Amino acid sequence: MVLSLVIISMVAAGALAGVYILTEKNIALQEAQKQQAAILAVLPEGCTVAEPEEVEGLTIYKAFKDDQWIATAVETSEVGFDGPQVIMVGLDAEGKVLDYVVLKQTETPGLGAHIDHWFKDAIGNRSIIGKKAGALAVTKDGGEVDAITAATISSRAFLKAINKAYAAIAAQSVEAATGASQLQEQPAEEAQETEETL
Repeated sequence: MVLSLVIISMVAAGALAGVYILTEKNIALQEAQKQQAAILAVLPEGCTVAEPEEVEGLTIYKAFKDDQWIATAVETSEVGFDGPQVIMVGLDAEGKVLDYVVLKQTETPGLGAHIDHWFKDAIGNRSIIGKKAGALAVTKDGGEVDAITAATISSRAFLKAINKAYAAIAAQSVEAATGASQLQEQPAEEAQETEETL
């Protein structure tokens, strides 16, 4: 009897492994397509999206129009009430939220799972669209965003993920500005060295 159970378990495990191997590529392809669609959904139309960059542990996709950096899509995440929330959020040059797409979430159906649309609804103070990220918080924490009814933890996690995205963009902007300053200062320093040499 024990031997039969062991054999059945081994056959079942082998079958599951085989199915996983056969579907692994399709799953990866579907996830990549979903990610690309989300990037386009949260950015302005007609822009050119650059190759992804890693900033502050997050993946960002800069969007350009006429060689000008106008917006950024950021894949961000935070642990909610029932598990991780993975979100693609679009931010304009001022850090205002353009749109967002929930890529993955395991929040409670009918409660925290409402993150996929709650923060877009133009009801009360739910929507974060057009608001500057960085310090978004629910009203219970002194912020101006209405949390999902009976899902404050999920709401806090969602807003924290959006704020993390803004922090990554801000860090990237500072790095770019610092690099530009160094490039501008370098010729002056070289000129000074030349004068001193003469």
